Amino acid sequence: MSEDFGDGYKEYITEVPDFPKPGIGFKDISPLLADEQTFRSVIVDMGRCVDASMRCPDYWIGIDSRGFTFAAALATYFGGGVVCARKEGKLPNADCKETYTLEYGTATLEMQSIPEEGIGSTAIIVDDVLATGGTMLATNKLAYQAGYDVIDHLVLVDLKFIPKIAGIGIRDIRVESVVEYE
Repeated sequence: MSEDFGDGYKEYITEVPDFPKPGIGFKDISPLLADEQTFRSVIVDMGRCVDASMRCPDYWIGIDSRGFTFAAALATYFGGGVVCARKEGKLPNADCKETYTLEYGTATLEMQSIPEEGIGSTAIIVDDVLATGGTMLATNKLAYQAGYDVIDHLVLVDLKFIPKIAGIGIRDIRVESVVEYE
């Protein structure tokens, strides 16, 4: 993250205490999304986080549900298509599934595999917030299962103060972010 653009967005991210349960401080990005100029600026800055030596991906994979918003905006601005990693039972003809552990149970994401002629298409996985990284890691596995070549991972906000699961970090799956909370 570059110091020149991330911290200015924090004024558009509201902390909601004790949501969705006591002790959790939810980062509400609704004010950022509602401000046209700020949202446009965030999309440009998110695109800048992607390694400049890479070409535009063939697809931006948005994680259910707020990742869809960012994936669609990035695809519109930088090019490429949008693919959705959906919660179980929300996507017709989903033939790829990945179940992962949450702090309170398990969840499953689904995706449609790409046609054989598209196998190896490049993709960048996109979400709004990175906490432990469990959903990002599951989506990464799901994308490979579906036939995508994942070349990067991108979020608006990285909650650095939350310990990441094995596999998320510098050595394994690196996740780029625009805003960081230490």
